[in-house]
Amino acid sequence: MAIILGVDPGSRITGYGIIRTQGRQLEYLDSGCIRLGEKPLAERLQTIFHSLATLIGEYRPDEFAIEQVFMARNPDSALKLGQARGAAIVSAANSGLPVFEYSARQVKQAVVGRGSAEKSQVQHMVQAILGLSRKPQADAADALAIAMCHAHMSQSVVRVGAGSPQSGAGARGKVRGGRIR
Repeated sequence: MAIILGVDPGSRITGYGIIRTQGRQLEYLDSGCIRLGEKPLAERLQTIFHSLATLIGEYRPDEFAIEQVFMARNPDSALKLGQARGAAIVSAANSGLPVFEYSARQVKQAVVGRGSAEKSQVQHMVQAILGLSRKPQADAADALAIAMCHAHMSQSVVRVGAGSPQSGAGARGKVRGGRIR
C-alpha cells in the first residue's frame, strides 16, 4: 500500500491529487488547486512550497509524482513553470519523498489510453476510474492523473520485476527510471 501525491505545477494554479494504492486498487483521498493569484512570483513560489509541505504533513505520502516541463511557445511562461516545478520538488525533497516525473503524453496514455487525449477526456477518466461523484477541476484532475500514472507505472514494474530472474533491486532500478536523481 502506498500514498501518492501527484502535482500539476503552474505559476498561477498548481493542482494536487492524493491517492492510495493497494495492488491495482486506487482510492481517492483528496485533490484541489493551490490558487496563486497576482502576487509577485517569489510569493507564489513560496505559497506552492508551503502548501505542498502542509499537504505532505497531513497525508504523509510515500511518493511524489510531478509532470515534466514541456517547451511552451512563450519562453517566459516556460521559465515560470519550471520555477513552480522547482518549488514543488524542493517541498517533496525536504520531506524525504522520492520524486518521479512523467511527461504529459505518458500521463494521458496511462489514464486515457491515448497520449494525445484532451483535458476533458482526462477529467472524465479520472472521475470514472476513481469513482468520483463529479468531475474534478481540470488542474486537480491532471494532478490525480499524474498520481494514477505513477501508480500504473509502479505496478507495471512490479509485475515485470516479479517475472524476471533479477532480484527486486533490478526491478527497483527500473521503477526509479522516472525518478529525479
